[in-house]
Amino acid sequence: MIKTLIIDDEPLATEIVKEYLSDFPQFEVVKVCHNGFEGLKAIQEFNPDLIFLDVQMPKLNGFELLELIENPPHVIFTTAFDQYALEAFNTHAVDYLLKPFSKDRFAMAIKKFNQFSNSEVINGLINSEDNSRQESIDRIVLKVKNEIKIIPISEVKYMEANDDYVNVYTSEGKFLKNKTLSYFEKNLDPTLFVRIHRSYLVNVGEISRLEPYEKEGYLVKLRSGESIPVSKSGMPKLRSVLGI
Repeated sequence: MIKTLIIDDEPLATEIVKEYLSDFPQFEVVKVCHNGFEGLKAIQEFNPDLIFLDVQMPKLNGFELLELIENPPHVIFTTAFDQYALEAFNTHAVDYLLKPFSKDRFAMAIKKFNQFSNSEVINGLINSEDNSRQESIDRIVLKVKNEIKIIPISEVKYMEANDDYVNVYTSEGKFLKNKTLSYFEKNLDPTLFVRIHRSYLVNVGEISRLEPYEKEGYLVKLRSGESIPVSKSGMPKLRSVLGI
């Protein structure tokens, strides 16, 4: 049997998926979840082979959920919003079903899964990076030990590159996020966050002053007291945003 999980906050949508799946007896629906947190817990509990996943849900959306899974299962997205299709396929989704979808279209998705599951297993999902994607980021979701932490972007003081990860600094301390600094540079509001150095992205609202450093260099001084170097390429960006 193929263990299957349905994660969608719309009861009618979950019933439709269950009904369509009844034509495929090899699929066993182990649980139906109605929000991202419930879905995450169910994935950890049942270790499903396939999940049908909505994108926009309360508490935790579909993409945020996937970022928190170390060994993600195969995914078929089910959503009413076509603007997420590119992002879905860049997470190596099996298929993207746009609501309302027909039984025939659903059957095509199942066929894709059967072909997909016989090929290489998804293993790079949570670290995938779409260089053409742009989205509005207003929070960062990450795991801290066994808990999920949601950090509003406004609470981020600065970010520091750490190989394929980013150190996120807030008043509460440092947190590790599995995204690159370039990802955040591209997707955060450039009037609020500036790449002042190849290794640093700074919240402009946290800057208290600029101080000369060595020859023609500068240091950004944050209100919290930290000092961050400004590179030659970063200085024009910073001057532009600060209006100096």
